[in-house]
Amino acid sequence: MATITTPDGTEIFYKDWGTGQPLVFSHGWPLSSDDWDAQLMFFVQHGYRVIAHDRRGHGRSTQTSDGHDMDHYADDLAALVEHLDLHDAVHIGHSTGGGEVVHYLARHGESRAAKAVLIAAVPPIMVKTESNPGGLPKEVFDGIQEQVATNRSAFYRDLPSTAFYGFNRPGREPQEAIIANWWRQGMMGGAKAHYDGVVAFSQTDFTEDLKAITIPVLVMHGDDDQVVPYADSGPLSAKLLSAGTLKTYAGFPHGMPTTEAATINADLLEFIQS
Repeated sequence: MATITTPDGTEIFYKDWGTGQPLVFSHGWPLSSDDWDAQLMFFVQHGYRVIAHDRRGHGRSTQTSDGHDMDHYADDLAALVEHLDLHDAVHIGHSTGGGEVVHYLARHGESRAAKAVLIAAVPPIMVKTESNPGGLPKEVFDGIQEQVATNRSAFYRDLPSTAFYGFNRPGREPQEAIIANWWRQGMMGGAKAHYDGVVAFSQTDFTEDLKAITIPVLVMHGDDDQVVPYADSGPLSAKLLSAGTLKTYAGFPHGMPTTEAATINADLLEFIQS
């Protein structure tokens, strides 16, 4: 397996396929780089170099006890970019991965990046605060942590069976293979990393990060996202970005890169080539 070792000794697994302009994919919680299969195969066949890593504590990377915060996530991504000596890269992040991309660009600079894409991403901030009254109550995330700590296997079946892919909506038939693959990816990772990661994706405020980014950013979000609600995420991020473009998808769920891959891939390709 291809891995890099970070300064604190964490091994980060990554995939690196193809040649051409590099596209770097950052996955959502609590999954792995495998969640990008539909995008990796599409873009490698369109002449791009595709790179995706398993976040620390997720997938095939080290199940380290600590470092499950956005600073470490961004630093790990920077270490991968520098190890592969990437330039003119397009960074694409889904959900928590969108936060990772935003924090990486603000923390490490844009000299190696050309564009970025945020798909159903957690910025600007998920949790409800005085300055973010439209956010979700902290009790929602406390409940997620409790389930990760006590009943992770069942929770990792329930979430993709319902809200994540919108399979709880009338007329949407649950797809067992997609649900099982979500569960497989989740259970590969470490419970401690996933538990701590809930705080990272829900309580990190990316407002200043978004303001600092100057490269073109496409913000893609479904208006039926039940995991990262649309009104308090995509539109707000697009407004904070100096070169942000919002693309809204009517009725699309949080997991739209998988269930709506044909549409998402085509729109990604158009943005990358523009």
